[in-house]
Amino acid sequence: MKKSIYGLTRDQLIEWLLEHGQKKYRAEQVWDWLYIKRVQSFDDMKNVSKECLDILKENFVIQTLKESVKQESADGTIKFLFEMQDGNLIETVLMRFKYGLSVCVTTQVGCNIGCSFCASGLLKKNRDLDAGEIVGQIMKVQEHLDQLQQDERVSHIVVMGIGEPFDNYTNLMSFLRTVNDQKGLAIGARHITVSTSGLAKKIIDFANENIQVNLAVSLHAPNDELRTKIMVINKAFPIEKVMDAVDYYLEKTNRRITFEYILLKDVNDHVEEAQQLAKLLENKRHLSYVNLIPYNPVDEHGQYQRSSEKSISAFFQTLKNKGINCGVRMEQGTDIDAACGQLRSKQIKKEKVKN
Repeated sequence: MKKSIYGLTRDQLIEWLLEHGQKKYRAEQVWDWLYIKRVQSFDDMKNVSKECLDILKENFVIQTLKESVKQESADGTIKFLFEMQDGNLIETVLMRFKYGLSVCVTTQVGCNIGCSFCASGLLKKNRDLDAGEIVGQIMKVQEHLDQLQQDERVSHIVVMGIGEPFDNYTNLMSFLRTVNDQKGLAIGARHITVSTSGLAKKIIDFANENIQVNLAVSLHAPNDELRTKIMVINKAFPIEKVMDAVDYYLEKTNRRITFEYILLKDVNDHVEEAQQLAKLLENKRHLSYVNLIPYNPVDEHGQYQRSSEKSISAFFQTLKNKGINCGVRMEQGTDIDAACGQLRSKQIKKEKVKN
């Protein structure tokens, strides 16, 4: 099975073509056809020599994803279900905001982090996506936008789809360098956010990358006892370890971190937890932002419900009163299997029933 050429960063493409007897400028031409002109076939690369194209066709394909399902929401959100070459399914979401078009990408097939409220973890990790499959999601969404002929482009990326991005670190970093490349899609680093469930060692590695991509940490509880109950990963990376890594990141980068906190009714949404969270972030509040997320109920996790408006408001106000920057996330796509992983698990169930 040939891999996608999207899996090569520009530097890697230059190196690969030089190793295969081609001149450096050929790589620049190919890169331009891929990301500026966004062709779907090597044969459309009109100014590239036949010899170079033959070598590329021998070793790569351009796109390895195929659209399987597309759900469009009344608010303009589109959820894509893509099938990969091996038949695995992944989700990608296009969201429309006042500030631009944001795409949420997936980095793994399934997830092993085991958050007890999450639809992504309903199906265990099958494999990592390679860099070409992650870049391919952006290119498929951009292809959809190009077909609309409204001169729209993907301007923001959140790496918050299925899987733990830092558990697929090498491919993640290749993806970030490709989409950020100024000679290609040129999506600004500050317009990209990577979310982790708290892999402390990788937070430190990420701090050392010298890249201005934003970091979000899924916290979801302010103490170890509660966090371990809802996030098994806390056994390996308890809050103290995560916060030590966060402190290193803040000292190294001086960049603000977002802490994601999903509000679960009568579980982690009391004023007491808000006070504990404020205390936890007290010494780093100048570089912290808490993103409060109302829960999207998932059929398979019936033990969890959405917090009441009153509880959400009280939690938010408590943080504000303690000087913590925070906001309640605006919801997108609630009418189209909004929770991450829902569409994929539903489709897999449908296929099983059929067979």
